[in-house]
Amino acid sequence: MKKVISSALIVFVSWCLTAPTFGQGQGISLNKIIGKVDNYYVLRSDLEESSQSYVGQNQTPPAKCQLLESLIINKMMLAKAEIDSVVVEEKIVDSELDSRMQYMVQQFGSDKNIVEAYGKSLEMLKSELRTQVKDQKIVQKMQQKITTDVKVTPRDVRKFYDGIPKDSLPYIPAEVEVGQIVRFAKPTKEQKEVLREKLLDIKKRVENGEDFAKLAKENSEDVGSAEKGGDLGFAKRGMMVAPFEGAALRLKPNQISDVVESDFGLHLIQLLEIRGAEYHARHVLLRPDYNRLDLTAPTRYLDSLRNLIQIDSLKFDKAAHDYSEDKNTADAGGLLRDAQSGSSRMAMDGSMEYAMFQMLDTMKVGSISAPLPYRTEDGKSSVRLLYFKSKVAPHAADFTKDFEKLQTIVLQNKKNRAIDDWFKKSIADVYITVDPEFHSCRIFGTTQGSAASLSGGSN
Repeated sequence: MKKVISSALIVFVSWCLTAPTFGQGQGISLNKIIGKVDNYYVLRSDLEESSQSYVGQNQTPPAKCQLLESLIINKMMLAKAEIDSVVVEEKIVDSELDSRMQYMVQQFGSDKNIVEAYGKSLEMLKSELRTQVKDQKIVQKMQQKITTDVKVTPRDVRKFYDGIPKDSLPYIPAEVEVGQIVRFAKPTKEQKEVLREKLLDIKKRVENGEDFAKLAKENSEDVGSAEKGGDLGFAKRGMMVAPFEGAALRLKPNQISDVVESDFGLHLIQLLEIRGAEYHARHVLLRPDYNRLDLTAPTRYLDSLRNLIQIDSLKFDKAAHDYSEDKNTADAGGLLRDAQSGSSRMAMDGSMEYAMFQMLDTMKVGSISAPLPYRTEDGKSSVRLLYFKSKVAPHAADFTKDFEKLQTIVLQNKKNRAIDDWFKKSIADVYITVDPEFHSCRIFGTTQGSAASLSGGSN
C-alpha cells in the first residue's frame, strides 16, 4: 500500500489557493453556523463549498472533520491577525478583486449573465467577493509570517526519504514536459472601427459637459474600474502596459486622450494627476467580441512554423521565444510549468487542462500537434502548437529523479508543523466553539470540549 503524505493543515493551504464562491439564495436554515472563533463564523455552506472545491479539481475531498478543522484554522488566522494588527493594503485587495471580476466576465460572457446567474447585482456580488478576497489575503499573510523562517536542506530531504519503507514510497503519477507556441486571433479593422467610433462619441459627450465617471460606469468593460467611474487609482511608472502609460503621460491633468489600443482592448484615457513617480488616471475600456474573431490567420501562421520545425529548419524553443505571443512562456522556449511547484514536469492526470490531456494522449514524445484552437486564461481567442517534449512513466518516488517533489513535501510538512505549533501556543488567545453535531471531531488533535479553550453548545 502506497503511503499518503498529508496533513489536516494542507487543507488550509488549499483554501488559500482556491477561488472563492458566492452563495446563491441560501437561507439561514441552509446556512447554519457550525463553528465560531471569536467574532468569525464557520457556516455549513463553507464546509460544503470547501468539499466541492476538491470535486471541481477532480480530487477526493478530505473527511468532514478535517475540512472543518481547516476552516476553523482559517478563522483563527483572521482572529489572531486582528489581535496582532496584521493588515493587507486596500490596493492589493482592489487589484485582486478586479482580477477576479474580470475572470468572471470572461467565464459568463457579460455582466448581465453574471447578474442572472447569481440573482444579485454586481455591486452586491463585488461586496461579497471583496470580503472573501480580503480574508484570503490576510490568512496568506499570517501563514507567511508564521512560516517565514522555515527552510529545508538536502539532508532533511534525504532523512525524510530514507525514513519511508520502500514498499510505502509515494506514488508519482505519469509526468510530462510540454511546450507551446501561441498566436492570438486579431480583431478585424471593421470590428476595431466600431469600438473606436463608440469611444470617440464618449469623448465628444464628455467635452460637451457629460460626466466621464458616469459614462465609464455605463460603458467600460473593465469591470473592476467601471464601478469606480473608470478610476484606476495611482500607478507607479512601469505598472501599466506601455501603450496605455505612454498615452496617459503625454496628457495634461483632466485632458482626455485619443483612442489608445493595447493588448486589453481600446481605451479612452483621462489623466487626473501626476505625483512624483506616480500618476492617477481613469479610462473607458472596450474590447472586441473574442467569440467572433477569425482564427484563419493565426492557424496558417502556426502551420507554417510547424512545417519549419518538422524539417529541422527551426528549433521549437527558438520558435517559441521569437514568435509566441504568450509572454508567460515565450522566454522559457514555450515550456509550460506547474502552477504550484514551478516545475516543468506536470502530472498527466485529472488536474491537467482537459483539452491538453486529450491531445497528449494521442501524441508521441517529440511530436508537435497541428494548430489547435485555444482560449487563454484572460479570455482571448487564440491558436497554439503543443510540443510533447518528454514523459516520465508512473513510478515510486526516487530520491534523485524526484528530489524537487520530495523537497516540496518536506517543506510543506515543516510549514504544517510550524503552523500546528503556532496554534498550540495561540489557541488560548481566542474563544472557539463547534456545533454539537461535530463534537466527535478531534479539532486540533483533541476531542471537542476537552480543552479549556474549546466549549460546546449550539449556535
